Amino acid sequence: MASLRGRLLLAGPTLIDPNFFRAVVLVLEHTEEGAIGVILNRPTDLPVREALPAWSSAVSEPDVVFVGGPVGAGTAIALGRGRDVDYVVGTFGMVDLDGEPEDFHDVRLFSGYAGWGAGQLEDELMQDAWIVLDALPEDLATPDADDLWAAVLARQPRPLSLLALYPDEPAFN
Repeated sequence: MASLRGRLLLAGPTLIDPNFFRAVVLVLEHTEEGAIGVILNRPTDLPVREALPAWSSAVSEPDVVFVGGPVGAGTAIALGRGRDVDYVVGTFGMVDLDGEPEDFHDVRLFSGYAGWGAGQLEDELMQDAWIVLDALPEDLATPDADDLWAAVLARQPRPLSLLALYPDEPAFN
């Protein structure tokens, strides 16, 4: 399978794992050894100014730490724009948090990440747990992260766009 680096994984509507329900994951690395990504639509209430004060002027709205995934809680991963980034989507890339904050902008900070071992993501894709879609730079800096899952689906051609209307609890529809 070709690398999914820089692509989005949208949780399929039947994926009910609470860690990934309606998740939008940006794949940061994908090799034969496995894959790593961050969940783009899980903002917390923790302000960046409390977690990493030096970076508070470089982050985009909302200026909070995001839950990047269930693995490595407390591990900080940053995405943003600047001269010295490892590009992932357009002008967005991985930001080295040992760098100078004033050299970057539109930064998002993530605590933890989503990870898959060798072949695990491919197995989940075969089970239709994930929908693979192209990422747009604005997906990484949207101020409305809570609605990202539906927004990404809504911009797709039909019939895929109809999933944006899929109810949280189909049984209660």
